[in-house]
Amino acid sequence: MTSESAREREKMQPYNDIALVAPVSLPYERRSERSAAWFTGTAFARMLDRAGLQKHDIDGLAIASFTLVPDSVVSMTEYLDISPGWLEQIPMGGASGPVAVRRAARAVQAGDAEIVACIGADTASADTFADLVENFSRFSTDAVFPYGAGGPNTVFAMITRNYMEKYGAEREDFGRVCIAQRENALAAGTAVFNKPLSMQDYLAARPISEPLHLFDCVMPVAGAEGFLVMTVARAESLGLPYARILAAGERHNAWPDDDVHFRAGWSLYRDQMYEQAELGPGDMDFLQTYDDYPVISMVQMEDLGFCEKGGAAEFVRTRPLTWNGGGLPHNTCGGQLSAGQAGAAGGFLGTVEAIRQLTETALSNQVADARAGMASGYGMVNYDRCLCTSAVILGRGGE
Repeated sequence: MTSESAREREKMQPYNDIALVAPVSLPYERRSERSAAWFTGTAFARMLDRAGLQKHDIDGLAIASFTLVPDSVVSMTEYLDISPGWLEQIPMGGASGPVAVRRAARAVQAGDAEIVACIGADTASADTFADLVENFSRFSTDAVFPYGAGGPNTVFAMITRNYMEKYGAEREDFGRVCIAQRENALAAGTAVFNKPLSMQDYLAARPISEPLHLFDCVMPVAGAEGFLVMTVARAESLGLPYARILAAGERHNAWPDDDVHFRAGWSLYRDQMYEQAELGPGDMDFLQTYDDYPVISMVQMEDLGFCEKGGAAEFVRTRPLTWNGGGLPHNTCGGQLSAGQAGAAGGFLGTVEAIRQLTETALSNQVADARAGMASGYGMVNYDRCLCTSAVILGRGGE
């Protein structure tokens, strides 16, 4: 297939008349004996309460979760006592939020559902993280046999080291991302990590898997994120503030011939997204990236066109990343590096924060005059790369 025909194949249809409403984040917990189903159901109830809806108004359900097993989105219909005609289980981890946006929007556009509840939720008991790491994918298990699963820290240490050697990034550059996000977290007031972080603190933190140190790594937590998808007319009839979908995209297993991940699928569809949204990177009032490790946020800044490939280190040296710093507000709620990683809910965190920035009027971390922003996702790590990428450009509703 030629590049031109590939471009035509990837040409995006608009998401006209679709509204995203009722963003909800459950407070994260370091450990919980409650189930993923409990977190899912609680988020569902709070979304309904915010929207002024009854549960039987919901006829579509999309769920992302690692720890819901052996249950699934199908099981949750009985737990929630609903009878939807459209379901989606999203097995894409950190890419799940923007994927849920675009797939739920298409269901509403097609008339397969009127209102879709999109939820990412996971629990975190003493055993769940160890079990998840050990059995995350057969590919990862086979890649490290007979040494045993080293977990994501070892994988991303390799990716980080490769990126540093390829582009000259330094630990201080990753530290700038982490420190800015901690400032954002302190303003938001909802993160698990709620103490100031200095560059000295960052550099002096104990090593985990070189070159990664403590503050480069996300903390597993329990929690949930969610939002509702419906038509603009329905949102306006309910009197709900809403965000509009200006463009969205996803790609899986991009650049498979690269020996070690240093780029991902965003660069393959970002231009079509900007074209559809009639905006460019410079028009984004904020950027919410998936941030299990700071190097991945920097790769997204590059592949989404905020700077050239290999230029993220210089970008973060010269561009403020805090919510009120006058540069590019990045991960305005603190991201996972300060809020924690609630499993697949981490793939929803940036999307929910983006909707919140565009629909709330009294946030303690409100980006001034935010009219448009981007959220991106990245998930499902095998041994040397993640396989899933996603992104969505959102605009303030009613404009």
